[in-house]
Amino acid sequence: MKNLLWLLLPVAAQAQSLQTEVVAQGLNSPWAFAALANGEWLVTERPGSMRKVDAKGKIGAPLQGLPKIDAVGQGGLLDLVLDSGFASNRLLYFCYAEAGTGGNGTALAKARLNAEATALEQVQVIFRQQPKMTGRNHFGCRIVEGRDGNLFMTLGERFSGMQRAQQLDNHLGKIVRITKDGKAPADNPFTQTAGALPEIYSYGHRNPQGLVLDTQGQLWAHEHGPQGGDELNLVQAGKNYGWPVITYGENYGGGKIGDGLTAKDGLLQPILHWTPSIAPSGLAQLTSKAYGDAWQGSYFVGSLKFRYLERVQLKDGKVVAQQKLLEDIGRLRDVRQGPDGLIYVLTENEPAQLLRLRPGP
Repeated sequence: MKNLLWLLLPVAAQAQSLQTEVVAQGLNSPWAFAALANGEWLVTERPGSMRKVDAKGKIGAPLQGLPKIDAVGQGGLLDLVLDSGFASNRLLYFCYAEAGTGGNGTALAKARLNAEATALEQVQVIFRQQPKMTGRNHFGCRIVEGRDGNLFMTLGERFSGMQRAQQLDNHLGKIVRITKDGKAPADNPFTQTAGALPEIYSYGHRNPQGLVLDTQGQLWAHEHGPQGGDELNLVQAGKNYGWPVITYGENYGGGKIGDGLTAKDGLLQPILHWTPSIAPSGLAQLTSKAYGDAWQGSYFVGSLKFRYLERVQLKDGKVVAQQKLLEDIGRLRDVRQGPDGLIYVLTENEPAQLLRLRPGP
């Protein structure tokens, strides 16, 4: 690779050094990526493009067929995941900010990638966050396919809709669970609750931008707190995660939020909270032994604010270790484990690039 760049960074002796290898650079505000076959990748760019990166790091032209993207503020073309049967059906799912009556909101679409990987075909919007709101912030928008084939997606409370994160008649500040046709599964927790939207799986979230299914089939999410109080949560059906009734954060500029509570009966506590905020984005669990036994099972979180990768080690549902890696690498937007068992990260800027993390000598 012509633009191959290696950077050796010391980390704690519990593991080893890491080497970062540039897979691709020159992207435009990238937000998410997914591994294709033979070392190729799909990458979303927030301003509204999806591109293929070939095995040599060449970035292709924007794919044709995307719907109209409302790329304002934190909105735009956001997360991307391949269907579990992608090798045979070439289906994928992506979420984005969509304009419409009343403002904009997060939408989820499915499509088929054509054989040449130059266009999306049969694009169908299968879910739209309700209500749409005027605003530029807190779209959430991470997607995970569950073991049963249903889809989970995170939805921000759009900032001005914070109080509605506690209500079940809207999708603001929620994690939803839907079928691949956009319907609510019959076993969702609120399908029999009067006035509740049946897609809702959990509520009381602020702006979740990390979502992963662990090796036991459990769902984990992290979300942005307000000037402190970023959270890592084990997501359970029907549970209330508290925002904005409880939080470890505070109003921008200072001052308590609401009654200033950090705990209340019936509202779940985070497994971990970051204060001050690290602005987390992207979440992956390492299932391979590529970096040694000590790291297997660890979770990896990107920090937009402090520009590093954090390793979080859990035992029996509790945090037993946290470790900063790749300090000052840039605003880390997405983190995933690749087909080779290695961790890959996506930096949003300075420069915008897809990086492969190799274990050091």
